[in-house]
Amino acid sequence: MNYKWNYQPITPEQEETSQTLAQELGISPILGKLLVQRGIETASEARKYFRPQLPDLHDPFLMKDMDLAVERLNRAMGKKERILVYGDYDVDGTTSVALVYKFLQQYYSNIDYYIPDRYEEGYGVSFKGIDYAFDTDVKLIIVLDCGIKAVEEITYAKEKGIDFIICDHHVPDDVLPPAVAILNAKRLDNTYPYAHLSGCGVGFKFMQAFTINNGIEFHHLIPLLDLVAVSVASDIVPIMGENRILTYHGLKQLNSNPSVGLKAIIDICGLTEKEITVSDIVFKIGPRINASGRIQSGKEAVDLLTEKDFSLALEKANQINQYNETRKDLDKNMTEEANHIVDSLEGLSDRRSIVIYNENWHKGVIGIVASRLTEVYYRPAVVLTRTDDMATGSARSVSGFDVYKAIEHCRDLLENFGGHTYAAGLSMKVENVPLFIERFETYVAEHILPEQTSAVIDIDAVIDFRDITSKFYSDLKKFNPYGPDNQKPIFSTNHVYDYGTSKVVGREQEHIKLELVDNKSNNVMNGIAFGQSSHVRYIKTKRSFDICYTIEENTHKRGEVQLQIEDIKPAE
Repeated sequence: MNYKWNYQPITPEQEETSQTLAQELGISPILGKLLVQRGIETASEARKYFRPQLPDLHDPFLMKDMDLAVERLNRAMGKKERILVYGDYDVDGTTSVALVYKFLQQYYSNIDYYIPDRYEEGYGVSFKGIDYAFDTDVKLIIVLDCGIKAVEEITYAKEKGIDFIICDHHVPDDVLPPAVAILNAKRLDNTYPYAHLSGCGVGFKFMQAFTINNGIEFHHLIPLLDLVAVSVASDIVPIMGENRILTYHGLKQLNSNPSVGLKAIIDICGLTEKEITVSDIVFKIGPRINASGRIQSGKEAVDLLTEKDFSLALEKANQINQYNETRKDLDKNMTEEANHIVDSLEGLSDRRSIVIYNENWHKGVIGIVASRLTEVYYRPAVVLTRTDDMATGSARSVSGFDVYKAIEHCRDLLENFGGHTYAAGLSMKVENVPLFIERFETYVAEHILPEQTSAVIDIDAVIDFRDITSKFYSDLKKFNPYGPDNQKPIFSTNHVYDYGTSKVVGREQEHIKLELVDNKSNNVMNGIAFGQSSHVRYIKTKRSFDICYTIEENTHKRGEVQLQIEDIKPAE
């Protein structure tokens, strides 16, 4: 891969601020610069960033309609009405439903949950789900991680005497559904200070408001934060502001005392003795929860996440793990097919987007395939398959490009769509696919920036090996948890040399294990460069080269650091 290295300069004013911050906090000026790049300009802001505190969460009643939502929930419980907790079949939806159901079940028994079937009902609130609610005498539905566009469905529910409370974080249309309360900080009339909560985060704020109103102490909510952390990491929402507080404490919960269902998944993933990070959620925990809704039924994920018996939870986690293995096989085969289709597209080099359609593809995996295409071709991608007479699909985007707006531009061709900046779902009549491809490409070509369509590594700071002390690494760890808007810092060091002991490793000799020195210190740094064995011949010539990398803890030698090399270039 031929990466462009993008250095992140700061202004003279920011440089001055970073120096002041470093002095006041007793940290390296390099880390002071990283704070400024994240919009942190005072020592008090930095301390809150390094040690996020739960009392700094916003008052949930600042969210529009929160008072109405709590009042309607209290009334339902007071009148002993049947309540249905309803959510999407992905990680954010299933964790949301598990959180609200588990919490309310402690105080109220006439409550159930419902996850729509991806294949029979599709995304969001369905008429079938409302009919189920009506047949089981439900009077209130709390819908999580979807519902913001379900105008027809919620109108239908209202006619049947069923009220809705919507807890969503997707972009709303101008016309909102006729729900009793709509909790969504992306509303045009938003009154909440933070707009980037996950669906599960919105559910948590609703429960927080419920506890305040009913005199329940906040500490009863803390055991649910592991679910919030899993949702934030999996749904790729920013890990700054309120999300950072929720994720920081959610990870503490996940590592110290996870719920029974999550503990079973942790065991299945082989993470029991390890400190679990956002990365572990993204690559190990999240995909297993997601696999349930992709391959079989999202309800099975909620069954696991709400299970109280560990041996039963392990059985359910093993089943979900099997779904994940099936998902991997489908994913591999479909990605290969998709790559063949893309490679044969006419004028691929001139196109700024990729839209492909195959009516035989598995609906549960098209989102993953779209993600793979954006990673390989650096273009927004839409992957479509056929369901009855409809083309249904998933869209994924590249850094900085709003794919939701691109899809919204084509809304007259669509039957349904929803999502946010980097991920969206859509459906249209099959005959509209060719025109959609054309219109989507035109919009992307007019709005995407050249740097968004090439392989770029953003370098946070140029440093020398002598800068990497044990104190530096200890302070750097405080920048966790990482995610969107707070990516793991990437450093570069120029003119480094092989110490003489670097070698190719791996089953297929595809990685390089490095021992490196630079010309400013005597430090020998260990490093690993995954999938970059093509560079080894140059490294062995004893000529200098430049590297960019993240700094990790060496899992084999506790207390030592290791560089995870992102890219290698001959020194200029």
